[in-house]
Amino acid sequence: MGTFSHKETRMAKIMHVQTVLMVEEIDALKAKTGETNTKDALAKAVTHFLECEYTQVENMWTRKLENAVKKRTIELYQEEN
Repeated sequence: MGTFSHKETRMAKIMHVQTVLMVEEIDALKAKTGETNTKDALAKAVTHFLECEYTQVENMWTRKLENAVKKRTIELYQEEN
């Protein structure tokens, strides 16, 4: 049996949180995430938000639109050639 360091056995801290949302928002979130229960839908949405490159910039909608236009421009260029 191996020896474990303190770092390997450290447990993650968790917190129970609550909020009030409209039923329509929860239903839309479940549909968008593909999850059937609220807890998993919220967890997936939070994870996505924290990992999404667009949430880290000052004007995420402008950046997202710029990237979409850039991608489409490249696609059109490749179709022409």
